[in-house]
Amino acid sequence: MKIGVSSYSFSRLMKQGMTYMDAAKAAKAIGFDVFEVQALRLPDGEDRLAYAKKLKQFCETIGIEVGIFTVDADLLNGFEGDTAKEIQRIQGEVEIAAALGSPGMRHDASYGYKKKAPRPLGFEDALPVLARGCREITAYAAGRHIKTMVENHGFFCQDSDRVEQLVRTVDHENFGLLLDMGNFLCADEAPEKAIGKLAQYAFHVHAKDFHVKSGCLPNPGRGWFKSRAGNYLSGTVVGFGNVPVLQCLSILKNAGYTGTISLEFEGMEENLWAIECGYENLKRLVELA
Repeated sequence: MKIGVSSYSFSRLMKQGMTYMDAAKAAKAIGFDVFEVQALRLPDGEDRLAYAKKLKQFCETIGIEVGIFTVDADLLNGFEGDTAKEIQRIQGEVEIAAALGSPGMRHDASYGYKKKAPRPLGFEDALPVLARGCREITAYAAGRHIKTMVENHGFFCQDSDRVEQLVRTVDHENFGLLLDMGNFLCADEAPEKAIGKLAQYAFHVHAKDFHVKSGCLPNPGRGWFKSRAGNYLSGTVVGFGNVPVLQCLSILKNAGYTGTISLEFEGMEENLWAIECGYENLKRLVELA
């Protein structure tokens, strides 16, 4: 397995002026094999396609691989309410992934219904729309030799049962899952059980850690958010929290996964120190798994 890091992990530093190239250089210095690009949000007026090509060249020059490209999407509510427009928009993001030299692209499925309906609507109601959109996108991306995937996040499409339903309904060899170990806790699901169920569909993996406190307790305060069932979560350095990272890695290895494990940090610790420490912990855990 190669060890990567998402540019999302550098978010706090990037808000202070760090560029994607700066983040890639920092990732290389720490020891990461792969640099994963999230969103590619640039200042107004800067051409994303041209920047993607420059970033690819830069990464080649410093000797770090470009990993998957991750983008926002909502196939249920669409772009300005139009699902067809949203599919076309995401297909445009495939061109950014190609310019980056990314082997794959993760796009969201949906965060759920925005409009109230006459009766309550659930995931089963949305599944045909989501599957059709994912299939169109992955068929397009296959022509660019880019695999596509959805991630277990966003509450609505987060449980292992739901993402498995989606990938099996799409039923395309170019479509799979980005498994985020920590994100299953947002749906109050044991990460090791979910990973064990879904390892066969993994195209890419995120190592993320959370501290967890019961929803029976008082709100811990700043820096914590609630899971769907009302438990409290707070991001932390990989290896510091409650996610059984080693167990999840062992399950993936036993299932034959040989791809990249990308560190994704979203905690309150000092940003660069947390990434460095997370890398050391993740490297050791990969070797132990």
